[in-house]
Amino acid sequence: MNWKAVAIWAGACAVAVALIVTLLMRTHRWQPRLITIQGAVMRRDGDARRQVPISDTEVTASDGVSSVTTRSDASGYFILTLKAGVWPRQTVNLNFRHPEYRPLNMQTEIGLRKAAKRLYVAAMEPIAPRVSIDAGHPASVVSNIRIRYTVNSQKEENIGSAVRVFQVVNQGNVPCNGQSLCSPDGSWKAATGSTSLDAGLGNEFRNVRASCIAGPCPFTRIDASGFQRGGRTVTASALDWSDTTTFLLEAEVFRASMDSSVRRSYPVIYDRTLNFTLPITEEGVSIEAEIDGMPMVFPLGPELYLSWATCVVRTNTEGQKSSVYRCELKPGYRF
Repeated sequence: MNWKAVAIWAGACAVAVALIVTLLMRTHRWQPRLITIQGAVMRRDGDARRQVPISDTEVTASDGVSSVTTRSDASGYFILTLKAGVWPRQTVNLNFRHPEYRPLNMQTEIGLRKAAKRLYVAAMEPIAPRVSIDAGHPASVVSNIRIRYTVNSQKEENIGSAVRVFQVVNQGNVPCNGQSLCSPDGSWKAATGSTSLDAGLGNEFRNVRASCIAGPCPFTRIDASGFQRGGRTVTASALDWSDTTTFLLEAEVFRASMDSSVRRSYPVIYDRTLNFTLPITEEGVSIEAEIDGMPMVFPLGPELYLSWATCVVRTNTEGQKSSVYRCELKPGYRF
């Protein structure tokens, strides 16, 4: 074998490859691009119903040159962007750390376009073993669980009505002769009159109406611009181009107030986890339950504290907003 010829051929191939790569980079102007990584962190379990999200997990992505760190939210979701550019087929390390779960490391060729659109799901193994019931020390039983909460809504209550009569004094069949107030066709002298109503502080008028109730009503015109939208104060005025007429102004008075109602719902239980959702406007959330047959009420409060469970809450923004609660039993309790 002519080793000199082989060496020359290999060198020529290397030069050709380098030239091709350089030509491609100049032709396509390849530039490293920023990579956004998004995914979800959940607990590893053979039962999909127990694969609950893990919040506050430290997630780090590193390409060997730079790294970026974020934390998962209450739904387990995380998103981060590598500040340095990533080249094709470059390996990126994803590290997941949580004090209650075993460390998890993942690798991916994230420089590929297909990989850049991938959704990453990290299933972490709990450090503590699943709680089992000890026959010698029976667990306390949590049963007959209901969720109680208050919803406040604004309502308008009809608290009465208001009535007022007013007149427009005029004499019919008097030629206008260019006076300031005339009939719509300009033939006859006209006059106007008006009246107003005040609903009082915190009140508003609704269903306001004005009408002619006496006199030659066909020769009148009511101006509704001062009351057609309602409000705290309303004004009705009328134009009369015949004899004196009488008008009636009526309106219903409404007061806005907050209405509080207590509601109850039932949670869904999977194994040792309790789940329920509430309207975003909920207040005063409490859990009614029996502990070993004794009825009790457990206010959650802003800290979401329960003596028998650990709870978290997140806001669901899809569709109608809601609060999503999840409570996991502490050791020594069972449903």
